[in-house]
Amino acid sequence: MNVFVLSLLQSGVEGALLFLSQPTTITKYSKHFNICVIPCVSPWGYERIQRWTSKGTDPNRSFNPDGEIVEGRSFNPEAATEESTAIINFLKNEMSHVKEWLCHIDLHETTDTDETEFRLAKAARDGLESKPGEIPDGFYLVQDESSPMDAWFTAMIDSVRKVTHIAPNDKDGLIIGEKISQEGVIVIPNKKSLGLCAGVTDAPYRTTTEVYPDSPKATPEICNKAQVACIEGGLDHIISVM
Repeated sequence: MNVFVLSLLQSGVEGALLFLSQPTTITKYSKHFNICVIPCVSPWGYERIQRWTSKGTDPNRSFNPDGEIVEGRSFNPEAATEESTAIINFLKNEMSHVKEWLCHIDLHETTDTDETEFRLAKAARDGLESKPGEIPDGFYLVQDESSPMDAWFTAMIDSVRKVTHIAPNDKDGLIIGEKISQEGVIVIPNKKSLGLCAGVTDAPYRTTTEVYPDSPKATPEICNKAQVACIEGGLDHIISVM
């Protein structure tokens, strides 16, 4: 069974490395899974604690540059970046022997600079008005509506809950403007069509994590451990049902 883990930003990168350093990764999970981890998709962004690249693009929208643009949709694919192209080529070439991925987890986070810098710069680039958003205070997951796997998401949220708090719904019962399927889980269209990292494979178990490191309730250590707890909760569930 093949597992793919991609990481962006601080807690994603450090959480992936922490997971690899855990004794259970070797003694437990490697008995069940072949695990491939790309711990840092965007080194430039990691060093600067920014989601965008040195060219001002978001790599987490660039994994399907030929995807359909839907006006008014909060998620839309963008042009390929050096980072996304490198990952796509890696999977196509170095990992060509893998015919089927079972699980794909992207480790992400959202910082205050998303609102204070990134959205403003993106709107200016696209000639649009920047509309202020609200960053959820807590951990949440992104669920692909074409592969719901509800019990898997419950297992990951329950695992993370032991480490940190789960993001609450807003006054409209949404998280970042998206509907939810259960506590701490938002539902979006097929990730491949949107150009998201988690759509670069066809794994039936696929998700993207989000933590909020600027929360007064969080620390870097907590955020890193939350990422590990999510991976472990997800893998434990898969083991239990296989």
